[in-house]
Amino acid sequence: QVRLVESGGGLVQPGGSLRLSCVASGFAFSMYAMSWYRQAPGKERELVATITMAGGRTNYADSVKGRFTISRANAKNTVYLQMNSLKPDDTAVYYCNAQSGSIYWGQGTQVTVST
Repeated sequence: QVRLVESGGGLVQPGGSLRLSCVASGFAFSMYAMSWYRQAPGKERELVATITMAGGRTNYADSVKGRFTISRANAKNTVYLQMNSLKPDDTAVYYCNAQSGSIYWGQGTQVTVST
């Protein structure tokens, strides 16, 4: 059974940091590019960051460049999203995504940036 389980979300003040984790099981994790998406209330889901299978290349949405870092540990079947200098506009449900021949999604974790 394929599973992507996100964790690490929560409430943080503007300027703060959070680290999201996504643990995968049920498929060959190291053979999949991994991404983080987010969806804010009333908005479409958007791509935040992507990392290639071996972790050699990453790409980021312009809105998070220089603040967010995606990384992966293939030995742990885990992908991370380090989020620094958080802004209220970063408030959203964050989803883990795996893509190769198939596409898998996690259930999401809520991130709220507010005073």
